[in-house]
Amino acid sequence: MGHFNFQEGIMKEYQPVKKGKVREIYDIGDSLVMVATDRISAFDVILKNKIVKKGTVLTQMSKFWFDYTKDVLPNHMISVDVADMPAFFQNENFDGNSMLCKKLTMLPIECIVRGYITGSGWNSYQKDGTVCGIKLPGGLRECDKLSEPIYTPSTKADLGNHDENISFEQSIDVLEKHFPGKGRAYAEALRDNTLALYQKCADYALSHGIIIADTKFEFGIDETGNLIIGDEMLTPDSSRFWPLEGYESGKPQPSFDKQFVRDWLKANPDSDYSLPQDVINKTIAKYKEAYKLLTDRDIV
Repeated sequence: MGHFNFQEGIMKEYQPVKKGKVREIYDIGDSLVMVATDRISAFDVILKNKIVKKGTVLTQMSKFWFDYTKDVLPNHMISVDVADMPAFFQNENFDGNSMLCKKLTMLPIECIVRGYITGSGWNSYQKDGTVCGIKLPGGLRECDKLSEPIYTPSTKADLGNHDENISFEQSIDVLEKHFPGKGRAYAEALRDNTLALYQKCADYALSHGIIIADTKFEFGIDETGNLIIGDEMLTPDSSRFWPLEGYESGKPQPSFDKQFVRDWLKANPDSDYSLPQDVINKTIAKYKEAYKLLTDRDIV
């Protein structure tokens, strides 16, 4: 199925202009279509299995958060209805998992915020009492809630490479190279908006039975120079979601996100990044459960 151009009398087929671990981006002229596939990645590797309906959960959850936070900062979402997209996208391969978006100049920083100490942050804290160079109080236990969320930016890595944690001051330097004279202003805006967005959404999620332990945001600049939220937002792929029920610090937490997959891969190092069906089933069930708790709606 293609996009029929009546003037030229030909069918137009769109090809992705960018392929990430999970997302594919199509340029349709004055806007973009961002498609969340059913691929899943862990440890910067794309796994051999697909998680059916995962892309739909990611897109619809991003839509929910974009709607919820538009009073804090504008976002790039135009529509998730394929009827608003060229005919090429109006079929089951794209319905539900695609988002029509504004074009932005993306900033080269991944904006990570941590409200709890876990994962690589916990590993770092055990070594020297710091997380991404930030000194934290002594005596913290694994998965403890921090007295206040911390902002730990990183550089964006290309497919197959690792992101690199950097300090706030280093983020200024990175941004200054791309936007001379605006590095500090953009760095401060990224930090302040990241923390504000996290706090608003973490409070909401907590009232719906989910702890958002950490997450990452990506931002861009529109044609008038305004800061805009881009990419995805607070999905199980970009965040650690824990159930509030049964939460107890001092040990790892069960999760609604792909930490479940990471844990299985760690326990099965000879898996060659291939998941058994029961792990696939449990993974999509966790994604759908998180969406239901947050939105009171089902993914079908």
